Amino acid sequence: MTTVNIYLAFKGNCMEAFNFYKSVFGGEFPYIGKFSDMPPQEGMPPLPESELDKIMHISLPISKETVLMGSDTPESFRQNIVVGNNFSISINTETIEEADRIFGELSDGGKVTMPMDKTFWGAYFGMFTDKFGVSWMINVDLDDKVK
Repeated sequence: MTTVNIYLAFKGNCMEAFNFYKSVFGGEFPYIGKFSDMPPQEGMPPLPESELDKIMHISLPISKETVLMGSDTPESFRQNIVVGNNFSISINTETIEEADRIFGELSDGGKVTMPMDKTFWGAYFGMFTDKFGVSWMINVDLDDKVK
């Protein structure tokens, strides 16, 4: 089953925001990753020391079907973050084929910011902005059932 979630982007206060959301919705964070956890990425300059303790990814299940997700946006990318449009629609599929189909169709005429590929966190993932200016993330969690 394909699920849809909202992914929020912050200017350095992601943890504060998610602690607030947790106080409202309850639950636990199944994952908190910081930029210091990220291995070096080919073609990308290393982040400054001041960014390494910021949140790379956090998730908070708020119902059986819905997970609120977010991250801090590194300072070098923050010119794109405006409060009010600081979110992406995150689509999670069960297969790589379905992820590729949705990515290909929705990104047609838009701007791909991260092509679909396997990631260091164990997913097949990509990002783009569609031709209407909406930001999307497509994800498949790679495990034993997905090849």
